[in-house]
Amino acid sequence: MNNSWFLLENETDYEKASVRFQQVKYAKKDSADHKEKMLLAFLIDDYGRRHSTLPELDPIEFIKIRMEDFGYKPADLAREYGDKGTVSKVLNYKQALSLTMIRKFSKILRIPAEALIKEYKLQ
Repeated sequence: MNNSWFLLENETDYEKASVRFQQVKYAKKDSADHKEKMLLAFLIDDYGRRHSTLPELDPIEFIKIRMEDFGYKPADLAREYGDKGTVSKVLNYKQALSLTMIRKFSKILRIPAEALIKEYKLQ
């Protein structure tokens, strides 16, 4: 575990933390790497809140971008939500986000719920 993590102050710090997060994102709970992962997630989120504004994207594109940021796959969201088919339909604009999905995806992807309640077109 790297004991020298501090608040991320610039893009270089952010990149280093993001790279390390990718290395430890599947660390076993209660391990030193898991604790480091949790710290990095906090620091990355804090940096994002301080240095960026929300893009004008539809909620699904926002979800896809954050999935990529965290290295998540649709299966990771399905594990959180509990239904792979519904997650697939939502990500392919076949079904709208439900309130439960908005709550869960907001938490796991660190997206403000306000960004997920915007209207968007289904196919």
